[in-house]
Amino acid sequence: MTEVDKGDTAFVMISACFVFLMCPALGFFYAGLARAKNALSLMYLCLISVGVVSVQWYLIGFSLTFSPTGSRFIGDANMFLMRNVGSEPLLPSHTIPSSAFFVYQAMFACITPALAFGSAAERMSLGPAIIFLFLWTTLVYDVITCWTWSNTGWLAIMGVMDFAGGITVHCSSGLAAVAYAMVLGKRRDYNENANTPHNVSFVFLGLALMWFGWFAFNAGSALAANARSVNSLICTHLAGCVGAVVWVLMDYRRNGKWSIIGLCTGAVAGLATVTPGSGFVYPSASLAFGFFGSSVCNLALHYKHKYRFDDALDVFAVHYIGGLVGLVLTGIFAQQSVIALGYPDGTPLDQIQIGGWLDGNWMQVPIQLLGIVAVSGWSFVMTYLILLVISLFPSLKLRLDDEAEAMGTDLSEMGERAYAYLPMEEAHTPRRSSSGSSTEEGDDFSKHANVSETMTASTDIAVAMKKKKKKQRPFRNIRKLIASNQHTVIKGVPDLIEEPVMLDIFQQKDLGSIHLHELEPTGRDIYQKSNAKMREEMQEHTDVIGTIGHPMESATAIPSSSASSSGASTPSRYPLEKHSSNS
Repeated sequence: MTEVDKGDTAFVMISACFVFLMCPALGFFYAGLARAKNALSLMYLCLISVGVVSVQWYLIGFSLTFSPTGSRFIGDANMFLMRNVGSEPLLPSHTIPSSAFFVYQAMFACITPALAFGSAAERMSLGPAIIFLFLWTTLVYDVITCWTWSNTGWLAIMGVMDFAGGITVHCSSGLAAVAYAMVLGKRRDYNENANTPHNVSFVFLGLALMWFGWFAFNAGSALAANARSVNSLICTHLAGCVGAVVWVLMDYRRNGKWSIIGLCTGAVAGLATVTPGSGFVYPSASLAFGFFGSSVCNLALHYKHKYRFDDALDVFAVHYIGGLVGLVLTGIFAQQSVIALGYPDGTPLDQIQIGGWLDGNWMQVPIQLLGIVAVSGWSFVMTYLILLVISLFPSLKLRLDDEAEAMGTDLSEMGERAYAYLPMEEAHTPRRSSSGSSTEEGDDFSKHANVSETMTASTDIAVAMKKKKKKQRPFRNIRKLIASNQHTVIKGVPDLIEEPVMLDIFQQKDLGSIHLHELEPTGRDIYQKSNAKMREEMQEHTDVIGTIGHPMESATAIPSSSASSSGASTPSRYPLEKHSSNS
């Protein structure tokens, strides 16, 4: 038995935590792409998937998938309830406890069915989701993963290469999404082109967290902190970068706009494409994964809209097509020298799996294609049957009725809304009967819902305004105390801001008992000067001119002392201001 390595164990435990982060990140990503009235339901589905699948994995899932004594088709009950799972490695090639392997693989099982819910968004009932999650994980995911990753699985024995989940995660969830969309049918308002994301910031946040978790999703699949895991991490990052850039350029060529939705979608396409091959190819080959994966997924998305297939959040076009392209490219670019990075030094080459076409293994691509066909068929058929069986129970309706769909999954199924101010959308849409005609009951429902929404919104606004006024009152009182009043006249203080007047350079204005030399500046006279200050400066200027001789003194009538005493008026070049009786 191989000795447990503490470093590898810590690496796998941390990777499990990061893969778990991808589940709420997927909730953000999906919620941002959907309309506001359905945002919470998608977050709910991503987290309820973690809860239900984790319990299933503990009860029977891990044993059905990885039991070393199982058959080529499915495992046995040897490890139900985590029996025989503990501190010892599960397989001789592992260097981690089987309990660490258990929790790491549980995170893969949790996120896979959550991906499939994206196609049924905005019209699926939340009630049957718990039953669907348990049945689908047991009958689809566990079986497919046993085929691919268990040492006893028939695809693994055949030599299918899937390093981190191209078949088990992306292909299985992609075809399950198609089956779910077909059983439910199109959204009621699909023909009205109601596919605008309501919160692009959520999409960006979800992509950032998923990209972060994808490093552990792929690199952690080496189950050891070695050179192969580092190679996988580098390939993952490069493929995601190339996929994002290629998608943005293709969208710009088609629409003439730089789209952050396209950027995020392209990154997911590149990451999904490189997932099966990240531990088999060199970083140079990962550039081809990002390029071809993003290009083909972009074209698939374009034709999906052309043929009007209602996969609400494009699970098939991005995840299934991306995983399919990645599996085929893995059969071409896989190399034995990369696989050898995960083996101890000195391991003979005949004990290491051979690569794909670059190593001369021309049968690898047909083997990959066989795996794709087998997994796709099983996932689609079993998902379709599971949904049909669930729909036979009257209390487990898979699809919302028209009123609930118009109201939104959040309010109709959960009684909650992502945004408290969210108005009722399409409140006037009547309920349609089985024959397609509207009913008065639907009209009444719409009217009452609309009135209720309006009253609620009005009440919220009134309360908010009342609180705002209460908060502003103290400040208003303070402003009254410190604010200046333009109409207030303070007695005993001269008004220094007066209308400008034109004075004779030899004339002074009497200011009563206030003399010019007693006046002090009342502010920053750089920007504003009082009339008294201006007169003082003019008088100083006059004194200087009188000292050196006025250039036009001969042409100007100078008032004499006799004239002044007799009260005769003196001609001047400037109009004189009327003087007070004290002048």
